[in-house]
Amino acid sequence: MALVTTKEMFKKAYDGGYAIGAFNVNNMEIIQGITEAAMEERAPLILQVSSGARKYANHTYLMKLIEAAVIETGLPIAVHLDHGDTFELCKSCIDGGFTSVMIDGSHHRFEDNIALTKQVVEYAHSKGVTVEGELGQLAGIEDDVNVAEHAFTDPDQVEEFVGRTGVDSLAIAIGTSHGAFKFKPGQKPQLRFDILAEIEKRLPEFPIVLHGASSVIPEFVAKVNQYGGQMPDAIGIPEEMLRQAAKSAVCKINIDSDLRLAMTASIREHFAVNPGHFDPRQYLSPARAAIKAMVKRKLVNVLGCSGKA
Repeated sequence: MALVTTKEMFKKAYDGGYAIGAFNVNNMEIIQGITEAAMEERAPLILQVSSGARKYANHTYLMKLIEAAVIETGLPIAVHLDHGDTFELCKSCIDGGFTSVMIDGSHHRFEDNIALTKQVVEYAHSKGVTVEGELGQLAGIEDDVNVAEHAFTDPDQVEEFVGRTGVDSLAIAIGTSHGAFKFKPGQKPQLRFDILAEIEKRLPEFPIVLHGASSVIPEFVAKVNQYGGQMPDAIGIPEEMLRQAAKSAVCKINIDSDLRLAMTASIREHFAVNPGHFDPRQYLSPARAAIKAMVKRKLVNVLGCSGKA
């Protein structure tokens, strides 16, 4: 099977009341852990690459690793640019074989966001590539994204934005946050399902995307700290809230921080138990297994896409 776009993937997800996991990838072990989990669960998959990951691992290396995953798994896999912020970056990824891109103009004025997004859509669609746009801004820090305060998506803007840009999916801000530190001490996690419901009314049968949707799994944080880390208590998005969102118009849920925590917790534990090890295969193998187990948990319990490939 070749790489696919998100178009048919999202249609099935919308009709089936589940979401596709969009997992950020940076190296071979992360890609292997994610795709092995998806293969065992027979789940469709989006592997997404940030600008930072592309700089770190090199576009060509990442694409060849993802192509290998398609061969090994036989799964429908889309390759997606996460938080592209310029036309030039999106074009480079499209020309380099990505099947989906996000153009994030949410930090611009509404009209400027429309103009930039439309420019990307026109080029992408001419190449058969799908495009995700964004309205509203998530607070938090992750790679090149750094936003101080939430700016919830205004439902009154979504019809005009989608109609004028031609985007294939829309990322919205309803209370999720980038990074591991999503909420302040004592703050209760809450998603604005009222905003989501209003957007669904305005955009019937249209794919919605949630960014910053890691749950910051407590056992990973505890393990990182048990073996020498200094992470403060972190509260992520409760998995039951994400499952509720996945049953609605939300067709794509982004997960990155939980991948990083699973890998870091495993490596810290390995070196604490085996201080004399120095072969990367000795500590990256259990790290890959930890990612695989975490992804399977998401596919089954949160996304609901197990068996949907």
